[in-house]
Amino acid sequence: MIICIGAGPGDIGYLTQRGAELIRDADVVAGFEAVLNVVRSLIPETARVVSMGYRDQVEQLDNVAVEHHAGKKCVVVFMGDIHFSGFQYLERVERACGHPVESLPGISSAQILASRAKVCFDETTFITFHRRGDLEPFKRHLVHVLQDQRNAIVIPCPWDAARSFMPWHIAKYLIEQGIPPNQPTEVWENLTRGEAEWHGTLAECAEREVSDMSIMLIRTMAPMASQIEPAPVVA
Repeated sequence: MIICIGAGPGDIGYLTQRGAELIRDADVVAGFEAVLNVVRSLIPETARVVSMGYRDQVEQLDNVAVEHHAGKKCVVVFMGDIHFSGFQYLERVERACGHPVESLPGISSAQILASRAKVCFDETTFITFHRRGDLEPFKRHLVHVLQDQRNAIVIPCPWDAARSFMPWHIAKYLIEQGIPPNQPTEVWENLTRGEAEWHGTLAECAEREVSDMSIMLIRTMAPMASQIEPAPVVA
């Protein structure tokens, strides 16, 4: 057995009960060190822990696949929800195993942000730049989303300086593409750890550097009016 589990956005309190149960019952628990640290207290002493980084993830996933094909119960833990920004990592797991694998969703930072900022996903588009490959199509998509008067929840790309696309890069790019500099913008860091959120404009965001543990909300300039029934008239 092998299953991929979304472990929540950096806080074990956001891990599902089913995910915790599968980790406690695993023979092998694998993932990036930062994610393993989130669930460390749940990993059995008898389990093999396979830690990996960006450079050796393919090699280490091959090792996990060997254990899986030998009949071991294997868990690969992901930060947040697998299908929000971990889908390329999921593809690597499936390539190593040679077949599709089961996945158990977790809670993503995008979901927590939508809740705290009180934006409806029906009126919001989620875009992640936390991916390998060409970012240009997704940059253009973000521009179109804002032009269509929708909110945008954006996960930045925090990797090496040569290709990183962090909130200040995103803000500068959008302004260059004609998005109004006064577009309401928020940057939230370490959502589950109590740090205060930042509120301002795209122009102000372009001058402000933040940590890798950040997520962005760019609000529409024309919020949709409520469509619930009118409030009762008080005589």
